[in-house]
Amino acid sequence: MFRALCLLVVSSLAAIGQTNEFKEISFSSLSDRNISALGTKALALRPTEWKHAETPHFVYHYFQSFVAAPVSVEAEFFYTVVAKELGRDTAQWERKCHVFIFERSADWQQFQTSGKLDPWTGGLCAGGELFLLREAEKKWKGDTLGHEVTHLVVYRFLGTGVPLWLNEGFAEYAASRGYSSFWRARGYKANPRVQAVNPEQWIPVVQLVAMLEYPADAAQVPTYYHESERLVRFLSGTDRRGFLSFFQSMGQGNRFDTALNKGFPGKFTTIDTLEKAAKDYATREHGTALQDE
Repeated sequence: MFRALCLLVVSSLAAIGQTNEFKEISFSSLSDRNISALGTKALALRPTEWKHAETPHFVYHYFQSFVAAPVSVEAEFFYTVVAKELGRDTAQWERKCHVFIFERSADWQQFQTSGKLDPWTGGLCAGGELFLLREAEKKWKGDTLGHEVTHLVVYRFLGTGVPLWLNEGFAEYAASRGYSSFWRARGYKANPRVQAVNPEQWIPVVQLVAMLEYPADAAQVPTYYHESERLVRFLSGTDRRGFLSFFQSMGQGNRFDTALNKGFPGKFTTIDTLEKAAKDYATREHGTALQDE
């Protein structure tokens, strides 16, 4: 279902000539010039060199168009795919999201320091703005853009109530599946791997879903991301409609057990029942190369 949706959106973007819509305009000509404090810090780096452009859902701030134009295609793709995956109508959304594209790792590191970003991040969605590093010399750009656009769509249509593990897990899930279809539709052999969780590092589900922040120990951060993503995959694969109901309930502030019962009535009688099934799913192929599901 998700893969078919991705292919449909790729075809739609190609049909309307999405890449031809990207062109530089002056800052004063932008339809939305409201920049956050963090965005202002970004534009303070090499301030005379930033260029600007717009597409249907985004305002871009960048240095070179050959770097930014492909970003615009990917961003519109993911915006549409994730909104449809969540069953959300984007037609009435009028405010555009600002995207700040850094091309040099030194600039990004300086921005990380001034903006007090987590040291491991290569992208950030904050208050409806996206910040990312897209180094021109690297052929493979990674999944960061798809991940952060997913955060944006969740923020716009489900608000700030979605817990951290679910937000990160769904962003990882959507980015890996979306990019697989995005590049295959263009004739590339794109088979990204998903990451099984080391059973020795497993975080009990009841502990994972209660965490309000990333693990204090940086060594545990990868496990946090991988496990969150695998739990999202497991729940979505169990019942897609049920997962969307669960997702919305969590965004509305329901407790985990309440949302679980709403989305999967009678399926998981206790969190311990979910724990056993999810752990088996997430860890059983640890140490092997997994294909994107």
